Amino acid sequence: MVDGEHYPPVVASALTELASGADEVLAAVLVGGREKLPAGGVGAYGDVPVRSGGDPRALLDTAILELDPDEIIDLSDEPVLDYRRRHELISIALYRGVPYRGMDFRFTPPPRPRLSERPSLAIIGTGKRTGKTAVAGYAARTLNAAGINPVVVAMGRGGPDEPEVLHGDEIDLTPTDLLALADQGRHAASDYIEDAMLARVPTVGCRRCGGGLAGGIGISNVPRGIEVANTIPADLTILEGSGASIPPAHADVTGLVVPASIPEEYLAGYLGPYRMLLADFVVVSMCEYPFGTPSQISQVARRIQESFRPARRSGGSREAIRVVRTVFRPAPTLPVQGMAVFVATTAPEAAGESISRHLEEEHGCKVVGISHSLSDRERLEADIQTIGKGGADTLLCEIKAAAIDVATRRALDLGMEVIYMDNVPVGIDGDDPESVITWAAELARERYEKEEG
Repeated sequence: MVDGEHYPPVVASALTELASGADEVLAAVLVGGREKLPAGGVGAYGDVPVRSGGDPRALLDTAILELDPDEIIDLSDEPVLDYRRRHELISIALYRGVPYRGMDFRFTPPPRPRLSERPSLAIIGTGKRTGKTAVAGYAARTLNAAGINPVVVAMGRGGPDEPEVLHGDEIDLTPTDLLALADQGRHAASDYIEDAMLARVPTVGCRRCGGGLAGGIGISNVPRGIEVANTIPADLTILEGSGASIPPAHADVTGLVVPASIPEEYLAGYLGPYRMLLADFVVVSMCEYPFGTPSQISQVARRIQESFRPARRSGGSREAIRVVRTVFRPAPTLPVQGMAVFVATTAPEAAGESISRHLEEEHGCKVVGISHSLSDRERLEADIQTIGKGGADTLLCEIKAAAIDVATRRALDLGMEVIYMDNVPVGIDGDDPESVITWAAELARERYEKEEG
């Protein structure tokens, strides 16, 4: 990667120096800048041909596909490549599986080998608290209802030491069962437990530690978990990410969950473009006030739809990302008609009014108290002390964070009923998450069969 802000003899000398070692320089991609170039441009630096003209992102992508390099070396600099543009080029290289090296940095593609022995669908997020687990569970329920039997492989920061199978289609864990798991020192609100209880499908629980800028993880038992999932009869494997980390395995189709409140730089800068390159569809979550204004939601959707889509390896342009805008609505797993409920959630306080209103209008209960502190144990401990003071007879709780060892324990000690609730993505303005999920499953099947064939 070179620019026209460097004097051509200097660039030619640098390329010669690279070639004097063990490297073979296949081509130079001109990323911009003309200050020091001759009027007609530069066709080659010595023996190195120059690719120029058009979008540098497309030039780089085409060069990778045609030349199959082992590494991209960046000899450009400010102002031609600002921070955002450089990260876009890095994202393209990582998407194509090629390391990208600059003068004081190197990015390596996270390994994503083919491990699933059936079609696979990844659900990843731009970070924690985006609604990724809710979307993964919704996808599993939607596909199950459509006659496509999924198995979910979920990884979390509190997952089991060895991959663990929960047959959500066969068992029904009670609050007492989950509390017993917590008393054994286990994370009883881990994502795979939530998936099994709310989606009612087989799940495999895994763990991971650490997360890189491109979503890579170095310490996990996910590959073993996928091996276990391969032994469970199913039609499709759902690979669920964790926070901003991406499952360390190839997925035939990838869905990305993006909150409406996301800063633009998280999409267009850093390695946001890498996640959008991976994505075939994007679920924009929390598309309502106070998380996003109509103009902000429209801007996020437009930024996603206008993101760079590289050519296919087999030729032709890649399809645009499908975008579906959604809001989350609480859904109790059991009837709560006529009950006085205390709600425990990870949702921010700004969502309290809409949560309470929906539960009362759609599910017929009376919300007499609410805590937004499931992910903050110290605050939750204080909030939960008031659980019995407002006349609540039922704890209505998400399966998150300290939901079991703190909230469930306190409610059971008070003799209250405990009912868990899901967060269901509901499309807005005609957007249909169900149709996108079924489309994604069919696309995963087509790609898997093409690869196997």
